[in-house]
Amino acid sequence: MILEKSCPRCGTVVETYRNPFPTTDVVLIREGRVLLIRRGAPPEGWALPGGFIDYGESAEAAARRELSEETGLRATALSLLGVYSEPGRDPRFHTLSVVYLGEADGELRAGDDVTDARWFPLASLPADVAFDHRQIVADAAARLGMERPAGD
Repeated sequence: MILEKSCPRCGTVVETYRNPFPTTDVVLIREGRVLLIRRGAPPEGWALPGGFIDYGESAEAAARRELSEETGLRATALSLLGVYSEPGRDPRFHTLSVVYLGEADGELRAGDDVTDARWFPLASLPADVAFDHRQIVADAAARLGMERPAGD
């Protein structure tokens, strides 16, 4: 997001503010398996369900909405796992992601902007996990007292 401050008299831009884009992700782990979605848009790869936080929406509401839109699942419990803000975590632009560890119910289906959704054993995540989501899954597994995924 870019915000500009202009001179009130002449309109010349005097300052430019560049802020990270706020996003959210949800980690669901069941029986040693984590839910990943196959992104339908670049950058492609497997990722945690999530997306951009809309203006006027809380991070938790966005997490619930994105989980439902992308997987058909309804979050029944969410707890904050952490905030991930490394500038290079998304190749498109700087994002700041509020990540939740959650539980959900419903029938899994690939939804909005997703070509597939499935559960992967923590010990064998796909090679093409997008962004820093492999690290996020490892952090979630550690929080739950589980073995870290292979490759971490």
